[in-house]
Amino acid sequence: MKQYKTLKYTLLVAIMLIGNSCSNLLTEKPQSQIVPSIFATPPGLLGGIAGVYNDIRNSWGTEGFTINQMAGTDEYLEGGSAGNPRVFTYNGITGGDFSGGFGFYSDINALNGILQLGPNTPLSSTFTQATLQQYLGQAQFLRAFLYFYLVQTFGNIPLHTTFITTPLQSDAPAPASAIYALIVQDLTNAITNLPNTPTSPFLGKAATVGAAKWLLAKVYLTRGWLTNSPADFTLSYQTATDLITNAGTYGLGLWQNYADAFNPNNDYGKETILVSDHSNDPKYGEYILGSAGGQPGINVTPWMGLFNAPGVLGINSTVNGAGAITSAGPTMLIRDVQFGRPFTRIRPNTPYLLTQAFADRVNDSRYSKTFQTVWLANAGPGAGGGSTPLGTYTGPGVIGSRGQLTCGIDTAIWFPDYEVPGAPQNFKSRQFKGIIVTPSMQTPTVYPYMKKLADPSRASQNDPSERPVVLARFSEVYLIAAEAAFMGGGTAQNAADMLNVVRQRAAYRTGAAYAPGGAFGLSATPSTMNGDPYPAGVTYASAVAAQTITAGQVTLDFILDERTREFYGESMRWPDLVRTQSLGRRIAAWNPTEAGAHFQPCNVLRPIPLDEINLVTAGPKYPQNPNCNY
Repeated sequence: MKQYKTLKYTLLVAIMLIGNSCSNLLTEKPQSQIVPSIFATPPGLLGGIAGVYNDIRNSWGTEGFTINQMAGTDEYLEGGSAGNPRVFTYNGITGGDFSGGFGFYSDINALNGILQLGPNTPLSSTFTQATLQQYLGQAQFLRAFLYFYLVQTFGNIPLHTTFITTPLQSDAPAPASAIYALIVQDLTNAITNLPNTPTSPFLGKAATVGAAKWLLAKVYLTRGWLTNSPADFTLSYQTATDLITNAGTYGLGLWQNYADAFNPNNDYGKETILVSDHSNDPKYGEYILGSAGGQPGINVTPWMGLFNAPGVLGINSTVNGAGAITSAGPTMLIRDVQFGRPFTRIRPNTPYLLTQAFADRVNDSRYSKTFQTVWLANAGPGAGGGSTPLGTYTGPGVIGSRGQLTCGIDTAIWFPDYEVPGAPQNFKSRQFKGIIVTPSMQTPTVYPYMKKLADPSRASQNDPSERPVVLARFSEVYLIAAEAAFMGGGTAQNAADMLNVVRQRAAYRTGAAYAPGGAFGLSATPSTMNGDPYPAGVTYASAVAAQTITAGQVTLDFILDERTREFYGESMRWPDLVRTQSLGRRIAAWNPTEAGAHFQPCNVLRPIPLDEINLVTAGPKYPQNPNCNY
């Protein structure tokens, strides 16, 4: 296509996009002219690879890309400020909604150049054969990673394996079988060439043997679904179990506590397989302190599902005739760094989450470790500049005087996971200082916050997150193995065994209980407000027993629900449902009004980007995915 008329990858000067905590700098000599032979030099190889990691960073973690990986599924509904409702509803979705979606072909072209010309790089005492193999392994992994994303997302895509230096005006889709064959071959080669653990200059959590095995297991699983291949399901199960068996070799493993996988101190820890780094370090560029909008390459995943509490809930809020919460009275919250920047783009599909995926919130700790349901008052006296005084408030139907909210102690907003008589201003017959928002009262702008990816360490409330976007966690290897075993690559008992490892880990709880206080205000301190105690009558042993399933309980829907419990908010739901051929069925069951009303079978693929179709001006017109009126 015309996108190849220039070589996108110039050498990156003073850049290291994949270092641990951004601490490793590549210092390269600027080149006045870029020619193909640059990919046969150490600086050219390193600059090209770093450039591809940069473009991954410009997608994973950014707003539109993140939403496209989650919208229009059973887990998520359109938020009150969603930028593109069509990806949530499928109503009127077109190729124009995915303009730029083939941009990764510029990266693929650079990787083709590395793989084609890189073996000619002169060796030296500082650039050995082992170093060259590691660079080639990075390129092989990255090409497979990008092709896998493209073929899952768009289906009918081109296949290019040679370095293009002359502009093309024609192109055509390749058979999916050929694309998957290349992906498998690239990953097989990468496993041979990559190191077991991160090695200079590819530190942090760039590609390793462990990452290549994780991706290969997932590729076999996906191809198995696509072709109904028992052999692929077997290969997927074997690859995943090999990675599990040898996890120590690759520095991988599970944390005892599910919540520890999302502790910022563990972003590069043992449960993390692969990340896309994000930072305000100047070598990354495109980052302006205090401005989270309009910049490529920034991580805004924590704010996609953050509701705008200061703007939509007041102290005297009530419910309207439809039973939804409606604001009244002054705010109890102001924006701060911990609260973040509410985008309100996407919201949880509460009926599915509470009645199905997280139905057991007694023995399984993942709901409480995924969602923040209590917000402490931070407006008013003692709030560090809050302008709204918090006095004694009453409201329609309130029982007596609710008293004064104390900043940092009293609960302003509580999202219980059950219906509460007397809400929003009372808890049954007792006074409640703040506001109670029950599941039935939630709206497109008021809902619980998915807290796993929160980043309260930023300098300003408007700053994006500096945390890396975790692209793969080790717990997924168990769920890949479980799905492959269930599909015939192993036994039902194998599937249950793999699921039980993840489920039993979820039985672990830690932290202090919410402490009742004030006028039954669920008062808490910031250090304990997200505590996760065992409910009354539950012990670790009893929770583990309840979380343990038998082979007879394993179904595809059970596996998909388990993936929700484990990976909610981690930008993989739409591909999960597409892979398992479950998208339409799950939407019909759990999202029938918003997405189900317009969903068509062709929507299991995103439309071919319109700009790419228009760029093909010679030969046959590039075809749109069939059977949809795009």
